[in-house]
Amino acid sequence: MTLLNGAQLADVDDPAWPGLYERIAAAPGARALPISRPQGLQTLEALQVTARSILGALALNCGAIIADHGWFRLLGGGGDGLPDLATANQVSPATNPAPPPFLLVGYDVMGGRFAIDGGGLGVASGEVCYFGPDTLTWDGLGGGHSDFVEAVVSGAMGATFADLRWSTWQRDVEAVALDHGFSTYPPPFSEQGRDVNRVSRRPVPLHELFAFYDEAASQL
Repeated sequence: MTLLNGAQLADVDDPAWPGLYERIAAAPGARALPISRPQGLQTLEALQVTARSILGALALNCGAIIADHGWFRLLGGGGDGLPDLATANQVSPATNPAPPPFLLVGYDVMGGRFAIDGGGLGVASGEVCYFGPDTLTWDGLGGGHSDFVEAVVSGAMGATFADLRWSTWQRDVEAVALDHGFSTYPPPFSEQGRDVNRVSRRPVPLHELFAFYDEAASQL
């Protein structure tokens, strides 16, 4: 397989970023984290996708997209404690050319994860799936990555997460570091934890939430 360098992958006639950036700038509660050009090129090269794609646009042009007042963190080239797309997925085509079984593309403040199914999630190849703290399973969201990013940035995805949101969620989420999320007790997958307005909440590092929910899923 012939690998292209970051500059080659970035040099396209119709990059996706300008249009995406306009939508981010117009969306309440959304912003793009800055990134250095070398870091963006490095991430793009590791992914081996072009800047013509939304995935490539994120990797090259922003550290991440923070949307819906911080509820969603869509991965890009990394920043503010969030990993870049290549690091989050341990992608390295120079040493391991095989495509990953799924590609993590984002997190939410409750410790949920979003990933593109590469065949390993058993949903549908190319579909964005969600591993939720309330279900502990990977479920398809019904579309690809471009549609997913558009829905998150526009705010259309918010209604899907209404059952995980409490009365003061917006204020609380905006105050949390981007590499942290909310641990709730009782947890969302328990019967007692279903009413998020009645649980206790505390911010913890996202990696702790991921480990907790993975362990819970393995036991259940």
